[in-house]
Amino acid sequence: MTIDQVRQLVTERGVHARKLREVLSLLTEDWHPLAELVRLPAVPRRTVQDLLKALGDDAESSGDRYRIAPGLVASYRSAFGVSGVRDHTDVLRQILVDIADVPPPLSSLDHVQATAETALNRAVWLDSAYDLTGRRLLCLGDHDLTSLAVAAVNPHVSITVVDLDERLLEFIDSRAAARGLDIRTLHCDMRFGLPASILESFDLVFSDPPYSPEGMGLFAGRGIEALEDIASGRLLLAYGFSDRTPALGLKVQQELQKLGLVFEAILPAFHRFDGAQAIGSAADLYVCRPTGRRAVSGGTRIYTHGAQSVESSGPSQEALSALSDLAPRPESSPPPKPRPAGWAEPVGKGAASLAVDLSADPGPWLLRTLLASSPARLACLVPNNHPAVSSEAGQKELQELVRTRFKLKFLRNNPDGRTTIVVADQVLTGGLSLGERAVREVLMKAHGKLRNSWREALITASQGVLTKKQAAEIIDNAPVGQDDLELRLIDLPKHRIAALLPEISASAGYVERPES
Repeated sequence: MTIDQVRQLVTERGVHARKLREVLSLLTEDWHPLAELVRLPAVPRRTVQDLLKALGDDAESSGDRYRIAPGLVASYRSAFGVSGVRDHTDVLRQILVDIADVPPPLSSLDHVQATAETALNRAVWLDSAYDLTGRRLLCLGDHDLTSLAVAAVNPHVSITVVDLDERLLEFIDSRAAARGLDIRTLHCDMRFGLPASILESFDLVFSDPPYSPEGMGLFAGRGIEALEDIASGRLLLAYGFSDRTPALGLKVQQELQKLGLVFEAILPAFHRFDGAQAIGSAADLYVCRPTGRRAVSGGTRIYTHGAQSVESSGPSQEALSALSDLAPRPESSPPPKPRPAGWAEPVGKGAASLAVDLSADPGPWLLRTLLASSPARLACLVPNNHPAVSSEAGQKELQELVRTRFKLKFLRNNPDGRTTIVVADQVLTGGLSLGERAVREVLMKAHGKLRNSWREALITASQGVLTKKQAAEIIDNAPVGQDDLELRLIDLPKHRIAALLPEISASAGYVERPES
């Protein structure tokens, strides 16, 4: 069938098939000369000719004019239809509600809220520039809620959001679940690497990064790592600079060019913000085409504000010395040297004890460090205003998440009024229930695929009573998201970890009641 040949041609174009659909849309409307079929959708003449060839007898011609045979118009519109101008009033209203409810911006993460109109414009532009249906879009950071806007405009695109802000991940999860949208969230700090499960997996990547050269370069580099096909993939970036500081704009563009990015387009003042007045409350849209993959490297100071800014001086030597002295260790062993943040791999493997400098922690690093740590004992230096240490509720929440692995002590205002040292001592298995032992085993293998680590945890906790098959069946019947089972615990948002741990504990009950 000719329509199948056309479908194959469109499919081969991947995310760039949108323009072929526009040609087909013109052909279903009326007679159009070849020049119009080239000019209106901005498609190369050779591409239009290939499409007409694939249409074969399904297309009629009269001189230099072409159309789809009238009797086949309905079939082609159904198979390849391109929506006309749509009324997005309802979508804009929904975005306004979402932005009103989203967790407040964090200046330490350079959050400046984009307007609802900007979120909608991003979604409409993406849907009109690319063939989003059935494609995969990655949002690197998403406090502007671009993911929810895109899904509202085109619910047939698969979207993944990675972000450092645990509050935001929970918010997007909740809204997406309530609306049945194909959006999944993962926790990630770009400085320490993307989750392995999303590398080389996406057709398009969108990001509004920190506007420092270091931040733009890092986020762009991660975006390239996430693209499946370098030839057809595109990286869409927001970036703005003041017209009073063009040298800064040049430096950022040079960072992007070092990554081998070609600027296919720069749309001026595309993004508008409630704030960011230093750059006129606006930023450009960079449409970038990668020419290859480059190694991504950089430090932790990529933001323009706070302890993670390029200008930050870091912790005092007094604080680092106190951290080393307080790190629990065997008698007569020297104090461990403080190590920097990071959890891409297990932390401190083979070490007797660990001291970790988390003085620039914006909030999530402490939990991730505890999940990643191999040693039985460690001490972490965090800011006094850290959400997990500055209140009793925050301390209890953190302790509850890791209670089968560590007992925590919060040494506030130590060694000064700006810092807290959190001391973690391992919890022994002797007093733990079967369920708690299973949870402990999973926490100790946070870098393994969850399905595998959970299965092995059940077998270990049961002391061999369960077989691999039996343990796998218990997990498959557990009320947890099956997609999460294929991920690493270290990459899950905190709220999904908190919901998962009781299910792991409950699953061990089948060991105690084998007749169930």
